Amino acid sequence: MKGSDVSTSTTCALTPSLSQNAGEQDSEFASLWRALDQLTDPEIPVVTLQEMGILRALRRGADGQVEVVITPTYSGCPAMEQIADDIVATLRREGVAGRVVTQLAPAWTTDWMTPEARDKLRAYGIAPPHVGGAAGAAVIQFASQSGAKNRPTVHCPQCGSANTTETSHFGSTACKALYRCLDCLEPFDHFKNI
Repeated sequence: MKGSDVSTSTTCALTPSLSQNAGEQDSEFASLWRALDQLTDPEIPVVTLQEMGILRALRRGADGQVEVVITPTYSGCPAMEQIADDIVATLRREGVAGRVVTQLAPAWTTDWMTPEARDKLRAYGIAPPHVGGAAGAAVIQFASQSGAKNRPTVHCPQCGSANTTETSHFGSTACKALYRCLDCLEPFDHFKNI
């Protein structure tokens, strides 16, 4: 497991679900899981990659090197390059020969976020996605303005009010929408259900 060869690669493997829990992984990787669990999302530094569900698995590749499997929150996420660089730096610091593997299937979903991540998002001022909101296949629907009444309520992370409105479907990043609280008048991001 020791060495200096670290690389990155991208794959599109159709693997069922991968464990998010370091405790479920082989004890061979326990210290590496602990080291990687210190890495935070570059765009939301209060949550770790594991809490976000981005860090999917550690496994041994066919060549014997460690593979760190990550899944982007959405295709083209600009943070993925920084995430891969941070993982590579951690592997080097730990003296581990390995690589980062970007796995696109199954696609990331907000359901992979831990309850801790949702709590941290709220405390950071970002309304977290609804629990279970991404279950099943995603379907694009075109609806009139009256269809907006059927959207789940987004609570203000500042004051907790349900009296909020979406001001832009795209917030500070493509995975967030911009909202405004009509009670405290504060703008805030809402992490969209994916």
